[in-house]
Amino acid sequence: MYFIVVGCGKVGAHLARILSEEHNVAIIDRNSQSFESLKPVFNGLTITGSGMDLDVLREAGIERCDALAAVSSDDNVNLVIGQVARRIFHVPKVVVRVTDPVKAEVYRGLGYEIINGSYLVAEVIRDKLIEGHFSTYILESSQVSMLEVIVSKEKAGRPVSTFNLPDQFYVALVVRHGEPLLPEANLVVHDGDRLIGVVKIAQLKHVRKILGIT
Repeated sequence: MYFIVVGCGKVGAHLARILSEEHNVAIIDRNSQSFESLKPVFNGLTITGSGMDLDVLREAGIERCDALAAVSSDDNVNLVIGQVARRIFHVPKVVVRVTDPVKAEVYRGLGYEIINGSYLVAEVIRDKLIEGHFSTYILESSQVSMLEVIVSKEKAGRPVSTFNLPDQFYVALVVRHGEPLLPEANLVVHDGDRLIGVVKIAQLKHVRKILGIT
């Protein structure tokens, strides 16, 4: 897959590095010195310029990319880039980083994939204070991660338990029309349901293949 990351701060640099381990990546930033943070290993393309510049986006390969992440330190810039990527270039997957909780909710309501760092950090701290472990272990572990599966028409009508792969992938939550459902064994999945599961990173490629995730 081919990804574009806009913004080479701490978040963008780390995201670009880990994506480049398995995929083709281009990262854009106004300041060429920011690319120093990609060291020691980055196997992608670096482009100096504004992520709001259409020519810069074309140079980065936006017309052929599979997904774009706008993660600069400026909410407004990220939101503009997100709209440009979706509406002008029709990028299949666009994720936008927004630090302002109010803006995050507004744009999430418009159908944008929004990542709000304030909420994520608050939730992690909450877990550390109250729960101690569990969800923060999932977020911080280098051995497991979260994987989303969208149920297709062909796979609808099956019990959710049939998606579990022993010692590889386990469905932890079903989201239907925005409402969370606990995946009891007799729960039958519907077309368009989102299955949120825990996956072993070492088995990720195999799990994606088995579940038909491209």
